[in-house]
Amino acid sequence: MSKKKKNRRARGSSGRAAGLGDIRQKTLTLFERNANQSFNYKQIASRLGLVPSQVRENLEALLKEMANRGDLIEIGRGKYKLKFHANHVEGVVDMTSSGNAYIVNDKTEEDVLVKAGNLNHALHGDTVRVLLYARTRNKRLEGEVTEVLERKRTEFVGTVEMSKAYAFVVPDSIKMQVDLYIPKEKLNGAKHGQKVIAKLSDWPERASSPFGEITKILGEPGDHNVEIHAILAEYGLPYEFPPEVEAEAERIPMEIPESEIAKRRDMRKVTTFTIDPVDAKDFDDALSLEKLENGRWSVGIHIADVSHFVKPGSALDEEAIERATSVYLVDRVVPMLPEKLSNGVCSLRPNEDKLTFSAVFEMDEHGKVYKKWFGRTTIHSDHRFAYEDAQAIIEGGDGPLKDEILLLDSIAKQLRRDRMKAGAISFDKREVKFHLDEQSSPTGVYFKESKDANKLIEEFMLLANREVATFVGKGKDGGDSGRTMVYRVHDDPDPTKLLELSNFVKQFGYSISTRGRKAISNSLNKMLSEVKGSGEANMIETLTVRSMAKAIYTTQNVGHYGLAFDFYTHFTSPIRRYPDVIVHRILQDYLDKKSSANADAIEELCEHSTEREKMAASAERESIKYMQAKYLEKFVGEEFAGVITGVTDWGVFVELNENYCEGMIRIRDFRDDYYIYDEKNHQIIGESSGRIYQLGDPMRIRVKHVDLEKKQIDFTPLRSGSSEA
Repeated sequence: MSKKKKNRRARGSSGRAAGLGDIRQKTLTLFERNANQSFNYKQIASRLGLVPSQVRENLEALLKEMANRGDLIEIGRGKYKLKFHANHVEGVVDMTSSGNAYIVNDKTEEDVLVKAGNLNHALHGDTVRVLLYARTRNKRLEGEVTEVLERKRTEFVGTVEMSKAYAFVVPDSIKMQVDLYIPKEKLNGAKHGQKVIAKLSDWPERASSPFGEITKILGEPGDHNVEIHAILAEYGLPYEFPPEVEAEAERIPMEIPESEIAKRRDMRKVTTFTIDPVDAKDFDDALSLEKLENGRWSVGIHIADVSHFVKPGSALDEEAIERATSVYLVDRVVPMLPEKLSNGVCSLRPNEDKLTFSAVFEMDEHGKVYKKWFGRTTIHSDHRFAYEDAQAIIEGGDGPLKDEILLLDSIAKQLRRDRMKAGAISFDKREVKFHLDEQSSPTGVYFKESKDANKLIEEFMLLANREVATFVGKGKDGGDSGRTMVYRVHDDPDPTKLLELSNFVKQFGYSISTRGRKAISNSLNKMLSEVKGSGEANMIETLTVRSMAKAIYTTQNVGHYGLAFDFYTHFTSPIRRYPDVIVHRILQDYLDKKSSANADAIEELCEHSTEREKMAASAERESIKYMQAKYLEKFVGEEFAGVITGVTDWGVFVELNENYCEGMIRIRDFRDDYYIYDEKNHQIIGESSGRIYQLGDPMRIRVKHVDLEKKQIDFTPLRSGSSEA
């Protein structure tokens, strides 16, 4: 506000002239927009353009009255601050490509819409305080950001755009709606067009763009390693270990001292083997099988004893906490632990003695568990199977340890049947994989499917995870034991999302129940079985997964809906998941009869691990999108058949049948009509023709354009199986 305006307002104002009600509202608005600041009457008068000496008496009385009403609190003599008010919420910014955002929070029934002009320097992922507007009939809940409580991130990946005196960094992420202004002296050697990492350093109140500094030059856009490193940087994923972490890892000896073996259950003479992907190097788990004198079987599930080597408070532990998970990009792994541990000391390689944490079960051939034992062991793996090797034996071929593989496969199938009977849901989601040449360029795309050998390992890992969680978490009365534990929980599906899924699959002749936990899971399994092999299979499987709640780590157990387990944790992959390391420590403390772990500290680690897991999944998806774009680059101008997998107000997504690559047909590229988006029915409708394009429709497309930097594939429509309204 200019001085001239202030003076003009001041000359015509007094406490009485302005009207006390008017001043009250303006004062409250001032506090709401500066929720963390405190003001006295002089500061308020100045902000409102009033003469302090003329309004002192009325303003002081007003502040006291507002404090008595509960709007304000007096934090010092004559100094006031906003008390939490019902028309404020705190939440996280979810930015859209339009520049508007939704504030995700747990206080309002729906997310709060904040238009671009009311974000007040908030960025995607920031935690903010929002002032809610009065809701008008038939309009969604809106508000404005009054304070950025916490920046989610301050470093961004983007491309330098240079001018004579300054530059901008244009961020890669479509969620980042503003460019970063870079003064010339802050370029630090970066040149026009280069891919860089820029750090946000300041955002002056009246500036339209944040100010920043270039902290790292990644290289030229389009270069394979540059683009992969850009993905890692975008999600805050390091691709190198700090020197002190590597040094600490190198100091760990490969040899196991006899004194350590003497403390453990020695299982080196029991037949033991691993089954892993053919290219795996970090072998987390092994299985052992031994016939008992009573005719039953001792089945051992042996997990790398990472917690023996990674001690709380060490540099290795602090780095593992920060990373929380290994990240599996298309052409590389970003490990949670240095290679010395992940591929060496801890990896359960064949023909080597290894330290493990084991769950050993006395079972019959029908999968019934009679006894269980948990503790630290030493094992010696006799054989390393690739999944393909074990699968060949299951399908009738010969191979080492054939009898053991076949018996464990039979038990695993019974365990799976028991889970399904209890209400578990069978998500056999296919993974997109790539054939890569020596330069890590994709030469083909395929779906990796889960076969019996994969399911064999899966069932025994599920058994160990369930039984460890039950052992620690279940009290003698069948309820909660009261001990702190890390649970992997999966809540019941949201009824609204389930109803939307039900309405959608009806179009394809499928039906699901939306009431009753068991009825829902049974109907979902029936539908997922029926849909297999159909053109819409991948899309419906994906939508079904999206309709489910997201699994998280927490100390508060609510069970695992998808697995139909009352108690469940992650115990079996400590090389690549930090929660498993915590579980190993908690289990050992329980076995040693030590006091329960601090629940608040463990819950904080759970929340961090859940967040890092999401970040890793996003990075993995980005690397797939990049590889799909790189693969299709050589097919620009060619035609393919596909199916519509997504519909938005700016276009439709199509997945190609031949190579599973997904691209977009933008609304503007439908030249035959003007199309209107029907969000409820997942379709667009031609205004003149009534032609409909909807989820599941077959489409024939031409590859129009591929943008490697943005990881975007554009199609143009040719023919489709769409109908008319």
